[in-house]
Amino acid sequence: MSAVLNENQSNVAPANNILAVTRRNMEIEELDAAIGKLTRQMNACNYQLMVMLREFDERGGWLKWSFTNCISWLCWRCDLSANAARDKMRVAHALKTLPAMSKSFESGALSYSKVRSLTRIATVKTEDELIDMALKLSATHVEAHCRQRKNTSRSSTRFANNANDNRSLRLWRNENTGRMSVSIELSLEEGELFQQAVDKASVRLSSETSDSARQEPEDKLSWTAMQADAAMMIIRDYLSGQSHGSDNADESVTTSTADQYQVVIHVDEQALVNGESDGCSSGDENSVKGEALSSGASELPISTVRRLCCDGSIIPIIENAKGEPLNVGRKVRTLTTAIRRALWARDKGCVFPGCHCKRYVDGHHIKHWADGGETSLDNLVLLCTRHHRLVHEGGYKIELDQSNQRFFRRPDGKAVPECGYRLDDYQDDFSANVKIDTNTKGMESISTR
Repeated sequence: MSAVLNENQSNVAPANNILAVTRRNMEIEELDAAIGKLTRQMNACNYQLMVMLREFDERGGWLKWSFTNCISWLCWRCDLSANAARDKMRVAHALKTLPAMSKSFESGALSYSKVRSLTRIATVKTEDELIDMALKLSATHVEAHCRQRKNTSRSSTRFANNANDNRSLRLWRNENTGRMSVSIELSLEEGELFQQAVDKASVRLSSETSDSARQEPEDKLSWTAMQADAAMMIIRDYLSGQSHGSDNADESVTTSTADQYQVVIHVDEQALVNGESDGCSSGDENSVKGEALSSGASELPISTVRRLCCDGSIIPIIENAKGEPLNVGRKVRTLTTAIRRALWARDKGCVFPGCHCKRYVDGHHIKHWADGGETSLDNLVLLCTRHHRLVHEGGYKIELDQSNQRFFRRPDGKAVPECGYRLDDYQDDFSANVKIDTNTKGMESISTR
């Protein structure tokens, strides 16, 4: 028997042949070649599995075992998790309309991990370019690249809203150990902000305790303990009033979040300019695929990036085709101090109807600067964090009426009253089981008890 797997062997080598080969004390180079050969055979077998699963699903084979869908059958039959089974069925059906990718997968050139990522955005027109890219990159880089391209579509707003809607904070008290566990789940941009705050507090805490640390070297804290102490420092500062200033402070200086932190987000200029104007907003898989290759790449959903850029700072970085930085420019301020002060003098807080928030307020470009909007008073308004998110990711719009006055329009096309919503406006139109939330300027149905 040859030390290396024979080229004429079948795609799947018997297990006893593989074991026999490894017992012959193969050279490292020979073992490497055998592993590579077997990996390509596994890729080809995975493609055959995808074809079989697709045919099995199309013919309703799972009905014979009284399952409601093929995913449930696959979990039972092949002992897979629900997520793994769902991915396999999605890939199996996606490959039906991707002939070039199917051929590369069948030959073993592409692994299942790469195909799983590529089928999220690939179309017949774009699969050749994606295959060429995937053959040059690792599976990890392919997954990141596909995720960034997917983020440039308007349909990615659905994912941004889902991340925001599912934010949570949970606490578990354990009296036996004398500990409390805290779990917090945030969107990516807010999580980065939280990390920046903890890191900054860690530096401060380290400098304040440096003297005592030198005196007692045996009491060195672990990194996780320092992170916990830094988080507690932020909480104590807030409770003591050191983090938010006095009520008489200059709002134009203290309430904007633009200069309090810096979070670096990579986004292509093409994605920033075209990300909100191309494609549809339905959020389905087809719209994602149709938009993905025409709008560059972004590390976050493009609507989220545009919101963060409204009152943030931009550092332009010129990169070559390989993504290597060639030149880094200076930070460009979108709102100067003079404009910010004039904006505060005019708006005096969030301008959303009925909102009186004066803290954590950002300057918002009515016509985004990426679309050619000017950084001028006529094109700027103040919005609190909540309503800023509604405008960028919640479907709200700012328009001009016949008198050239600004007004807000809801996602359903109705204008928001200048005075906001009042309970009296809806008492005659709705039953008693409807509650008006004046903070959100919307209506929320509640069940009667």
